[in-house]
Amino acid sequence: MDTHYAQLDAWIAAHFEEEVRFLQALVQVPTDTPPGNNAPHAEAAAELLQAMGYQAEKHVVPEAEVRDYGLQSLTNLIVRRRFAEDGPVIALNAHGDVVPPGEGWTHGPYSGEIVDGQLYGRASAVSKSDFATYTFALRALESLGPPLKGGVELHFTYDEEFGGELGPGWLLQQGLTKPDYLLAAGFSYQVVTAHNGCLQLEVTLHGLASHAAYPHTGVDALQAANQLLSALYAHNALLKTRLSQVPGISHPYLNVGRIEGGSNTNVVPGKVVIKLDRRMIPEEDPAAVEAEVRALIESTVAACPGIRLEIRRLLLAHPMTPLPGAAPLVAALQQHGETVFGEPIPTSGTPLYTDVRLYTARGIPAAIYGAGPRTVLESNAKRADEHVALADLQRATQVVARTLYELLKHS
Repeated sequence: MDTHYAQLDAWIAAHFEEEVRFLQALVQVPTDTPPGNNAPHAEAAAELLQAMGYQAEKHVVPEAEVRDYGLQSLTNLIVRRRFAEDGPVIALNAHGDVVPPGEGWTHGPYSGEIVDGQLYGRASAVSKSDFATYTFALRALESLGPPLKGGVELHFTYDEEFGGELGPGWLLQQGLTKPDYLLAAGFSYQVVTAHNGCLQLEVTLHGLASHAAYPHTGVDALQAANQLLSALYAHNALLKTRLSQVPGISHPYLNVGRIEGGSNTNVVPGKVVIKLDRRMIPEEDPAAVEAEVRALIESTVAACPGIRLEIRRLLLAHPMTPLPGAAPLVAALQQHGETVFGEPIPTSGTPLYTDVRLYTARGIPAAIYGAGPRTVLESNAKRADEHVALADLQRATQVVARTLYELLKHS
C-alpha cells in the first residue's frame, strides 16, 4: 500500500485549523451578485494565497464587458503549480460569487461563525469552501517527497451566478488555460458527472395603457400575460413526460421567476415583462428547446389582438454530459472517497447548471466534487444560515489530495 496517502491525510489534519481560518477569511468578504462587485474578494484571496507562497495571476475582465453583463467588477485568479513537463495538468475550479444573503439568518451571513462543527456564512458551502478544499489539497500534495508529473492549476472565478461566460468562459476564450482534466466545486457524497442545461428568456408584451374607466381604449398587456402564463405552466405537463436516464435528474421544467408590469391600479397595463427559466435534461438539444419555447410563446401571444411581442435570450447554458476521458478522474474520486468516508461514493447528475459545461464544451474531461453534504438543501445554499460541516471539509480535502496524487504520481 502506498504510504503517501497516509502522509497526505496527516498533513491535512495538522493544518486543518489554518484551512478553516482561510475559509472564514473568504466568507467575511462579501461577493453578493448582484451587484457583482467581486474584484475586492479576488484581491483578498490573492493576498491570502501569497501568504502561503502562491502567486495568483490576476486576470481582470475589462470594465466595459463587466458592466454590459450587468456586474460591477470581476477579476479571475489562476494559480499554476507545475511539477514536470510530462504528465497531465489538472485544474480545480471554484466560484466566489454568490446570491445576496436575504433574510432569516441566525448567524451573520459574513461571519464565518462556527457552531457545533458547522461553519456559517453565505458561500460557506457553495463554493468558497472549495477555495479551501482545493488550495489545501494542493499544499498537501506539495508536502510529499517523491517527484510528481504534470501539474495543478487553481481557477478561482467570479461569474457562476450569471452563467460563467466572464469566469471560466473568459479564461478559456482568452487562451489562458487548457488543462487536461477539470475538477469543479461540489459536495462530498457523490461525484457529479452530468448536469442540466438552462435557457432563460425575457418576454415583453406591449399593449396600450389607458384609464381604467375607459378600458376599451387600451390593450391590456396583463391579460395577455395571463394567457401566456397559463400556456407556459400547462407546458410543464408535457415536460414531465420527458424522463432523463441520468440518476439524480428527473425531467425538464419551466419556471417563471419574475414578472413586472403596469403603472398604477387605475391604469390598464400597457406593458408586462416576464422572465422565465427552462431547465433542460442532458438528453435534450438546446437549440430545439429554445425553438419549442419561442414557438409556444409566439403562438399564444398571436391569439391576443393588439399585443406586440419581444423575446430576448438572457442565457443559454448547455447541459454537461460525461466525456470518456473523465473516467480516471471519476474513478480516483470514487475510490478515495469510499476510503475516506467509509461508504460508496456514487456518480450522479444534478438538475443545477454549472460552469463545468464551459470546460467540457472544449473537450476537457471534468467531474464535480468538493466539500458539502448529500444535497444542496442540507447546506442551505442560497438560503439563510448556509453552512458547511467542518468534518466534510477536512475529508473532502483528503479525497481531492489523494486523487491528485494518484493521477500525478510516477507509476
